[in-house]
Amino acid sequence: MPELPEVETTRRGIAPHLEGQRVSRVIVRDRRLRWPIPEDLDVRLSGQKIVLVERRAKYLLINAEVGTLISHLGMSGNLRLVEAGLPALKHEHVDIELESGLALRYTDPRRFGAMLWSLEPLKHELLLKLGPEPLTDLFDGERLFQLSRKRAMAVKPFIMDNAVVVGVGNIYATEALFAAGIDPRREAKSISRARYLKLAIEIKRILSAAIERGGTTLRDFIGGDGQPGYFQQELFVYGRAYEACKVCGTELREVKLGQRASVYCPRCQK
Repeated sequence: MPELPEVETTRRGIAPHLEGQRVSRVIVRDRRLRWPIPEDLDVRLSGQKIVLVERRAKYLLINAEVGTLISHLGMSGNLRLVEAGLPALKHEHVDIELESGLALRYTDPRRFGAMLWSLEPLKHELLLKLGPEPLTDLFDGERLFQLSRKRAMAVKPFIMDNAVVVGVGNIYATEALFAAGIDPRREAKSISRARYLKLAIEIKRILSAAIERGGTTLRDFIGGDGQPGYFQQELFVYGRAYEACKVCGTELREVKLGQRASVYCPRCQK
């Protein structure tokens, strides 16, 4: 599933080609995503100029002069730029054609993504209760410490809770906990303020590094320019169960936490 760095990579790839451009038409080949694509999307968006492309958590917000297209890539979706009129292949569900001659094409083999329309996107039910962005000053270790005091759940699902902080998905939660030396199985409330301060720093560092390297390509993800991400080359523990730890050589272990596989080093993480 594309996580925050992959979505931000997509935003950075498509924004320069969309912002300031006028939409000539919208072609919807299949409306059956996680939620049906609105029947009137073409009417609402065609003829409008795209003003700004933003990201909130793992949602892309394509802001027009009136209204916003809210897009989520789901498990296997991607948005990329193609020449308008390029014949569509299987699973290429939507084209947003621009007067520039380019089209923003949405592909989603598993159809778990979304394309919705809203006049007030930040008040939309999908975005309304989201926590702070991890790369802003609104998120820090003190926030993690305070919110964790009565949380008996394991620390990994705690930091993956979008009400606590958005965008810390499975890959980056796994890597950040390793970098901070914290066992993902530990109760959130048992971790000290000092360790949460360290964890927040590592979350910010790892997410920033992943964005700069174009995200992590593990199957379906490609950026808005059609290129893969390269952060997978820097993963220390994610996807390496039962291999040797790159730091100490101990065999990495795997455990299920919150229905997600979590890999950790029993020696480096306490």
